[in-house]
Amino acid sequence: MSTDPRGPHAWDRLWAPHRKQYLADEAGNFDDKTCPFCIAQEVSDEQGLVIVRRTHTFAVMNKYPYNSGHLLICTNRHVALYDQMSPEETQEMAELTAQAMRTLREVAKADGFNIGLNQGNVAGAGVADHIHQHVVPRWAGDINFMPIVGGTKVLPELIEQTRLLLSENWCN
Repeated sequence: MSTDPRGPHAWDRLWAPHRKQYLADEAGNFDDKTCPFCIAQEVSDEQGLVIVRRTHTFAVMNKYPYNSGHLLICTNRHVALYDQMSPEETQEMAELTAQAMRTLREVAKADGFNIGLNQGNVAGAGVADHIHQHVVPRWAGDINFMPIVGGTKVLPELIEQTRLLLSENWCN
């Protein structure tokens, strides 16, 4: 018996038809021609939501964020797994992650972070063939009544505005 005040089927379905265009197939398999992270490298920073570019990696806004400021650190090269990365890619991903944390603390006043890599589609990677590390800023009290009562989150600004703010204030 469900104890959810919204009823027993409150979390059974979450419709997001706008995401269909980003799904190559149910397993999240993309080649370097259809991969959203590869495509982001071929367009303007604004269009691709890229925050900063480095020699082997780049930071990009997550189009489906858990929190405002949720960004991804990606390799430039279309590679799937951590153990397939070059030492240079691994080092640069770590450096870019630390820079992202400093920037989000400075610009967005983040109190903490969730940082993680989902390796493969069975581990929850939406884009399983191109490694990307999530950097999710957290704040005291960022879980308010909306996720509990409404089953949704409220983001206070558009992703494009967050990208511009982070890009203009990136901490090295």
